[in-house]
Amino acid sequence: MTQPVGLARGLTNYGDPDFALYLRRSFARSMGYSSELLARPVVGIADSSSGFNNCHRHFPELIEAVKRGVLATGGFPLTFPTISLGEVFLNPTSLMFRNLMAMDTEEMIRAQPMDAVVLVGGCDKTVPAQLMGAISANRPAIGLVAGPMMTSRWHGERLGACTDCRRFWARYRAGEIATEEIQEIEGNLATTAGTCAVMGTASTMASIAEALGMILPGSAAIPAVHADRLRAAEATGRTAMHLVRSGLTPERIVTPQSVENALRVLMAIGGSTNAVLHLTAIAGRAGIDLDLGQLNEISDSTPVLVDLKPTGPHYMEDLFAAGGIGAVLRELKPLLHLDCMTVAGETLGQRLAVEAGPVDRSVVKPLADPLQPKGGLVALFGSLAPKGAIFKRSAADPKLFEKEGRAVVFSSLENLSARIDDSDLAVTPDDFLVLQNAGPLSASGMPEAGYLPIPGKLARAGVKDMVRVSDARMSGTAYGSIVLHVTPDAASGGPLAKVRDGDHIRLSVAGRRLDLLVSPEELARRSVAPPPVPERGYAWLYRHEILQADRGCDFDFLRKQPLGKVLR
Repeated sequence: MTQPVGLARGLTNYGDPDFALYLRRSFARSMGYSSELLARPVVGIADSSSGFNNCHRHFPELIEAVKRGVLATGGFPLTFPTISLGEVFLNPTSLMFRNLMAMDTEEMIRAQPMDAVVLVGGCDKTVPAQLMGAISANRPAIGLVAGPMMTSRWHGERLGACTDCRRFWARYRAGEIATEEIQEIEGNLATTAGTCAVMGTASTMASIAEALGMILPGSAAIPAVHADRLRAAEATGRTAMHLVRSGLTPERIVTPQSVENALRVLMAIGGSTNAVLHLTAIAGRAGIDLDLGQLNEISDSTPVLVDLKPTGPHYMEDLFAAGGIGAVLRELKPLLHLDCMTVAGETLGQRLAVEAGPVDRSVVKPLADPLQPKGGLVALFGSLAPKGAIFKRSAADPKLFEKEGRAVVFSSLENLSARIDDSDLAVTPDDFLVLQNAGPLSASGMPEAGYLPIPGKLARAGVKDMVRVSDARMSGTAYGSIVLHVTPDAASGGPLAKVRDGDHIRLSVAGRRLDLLVSPEELARRSVAPPPVPERGYAWLYRHEILQADRGCDFDFLRKQPLGKVLR
């Protein structure tokens, strides 16, 4: 039996299919569409713009360009809204709502009559949420990312959100910058539409989407305000219609091999630690388990090639001018699975067989002469992180990689805020700052609080880095010797919950270890209070179904192969 096309797909159930189609067409015609247009295949356009999302303020223009591409290739474009996750506008944190957006995206793709979907997103959690939802719906899908902001200037210095946000805020806390100056800087950090200008989470996820094959080749790094972004949008609309005709779905694109390619790119670009969570969740929707041991193997065999902030001097607009992610993929070619299919209807190998353009080697290094011989991220295991933790070695001080220190413990975000700048805080530069109850099961929902500030009195004394350990996340725009995603988290009763002031912790990046140097007998004597459980709504669902960081913080029931958690 032939699959219904366009408005005839997925009819509303009135008990009479002919009546349902007649009524649907009648209501569609009330919007001024012609009968000829209503007979075409439908391309849905998922619009994640919002007044609470600065990254997406240029989406009306982008979406019009997508529509042009769909119409030019014989399709009928219909825009529909989804939840929008503006990173800095959500409380307690955007990660808590990523799965809600993924559910919204999946269900609207399923419920509405569309033959393919264009996913228009960009801000940190929107791209993974859209990919998760599209993979689960498994209808022909293609992403269109927002693109990064352009940089600005302040007193002759180049500025871009948000690594420079953190750099200047640290100087302000240390007393090096006056209040008037920090206010001037505030107005010059983010001056265009688009996502953060550095290799933060948004840019990392755009790069990963290109490596997976879920957005058009060469489109990850185009600045948001560049005319090429509009041309990429039109081409995305055209490609969506090609997907309708070919029937190519995400299950043929997101495979174990393409996920491994994405991991290689993540390591080579010195990407965000958040990407480990998101790629794990994306892979889980396709029935692929991403193991942290595999992450270490890939990291150890993939050099760092890209020199962008937060670790280098360059910005995303420089990567675009240097050749984009295509230049990175060409350098990594000997390490990649080249037979992976992409939304462009060609394999990765076919894409890379095309003659390459010029590459700026100050931004993208050759494979034979990398910035660092090994990847930017490593997974740590040990008595403090039995199921793993993440460390971004490309953004850390190598002098702190092998270290034992005394724990200075903060029991919550509120406790951290109240004590970190206390002049009486008993802390030295050799101590380990430890934050508890900021993981996925905590009331705070795993915020980007892992970038613990240097205690005020140490910052004023010139201390720039020290070891920090938590079950929280860190913005991809941040830097420092920071251990994140400690699993199990403190709220679930993991070992992190039992760390006390004065305990000793040993970090060994070379040994991939994070150990709490306290006897099992002593730990058994320490009690942990369970966190309060929300009474209703999405917070209740989140608390009961959220998985730990090693499973991408997805909901168990949304994975292709659930682990068997029971909703209580």
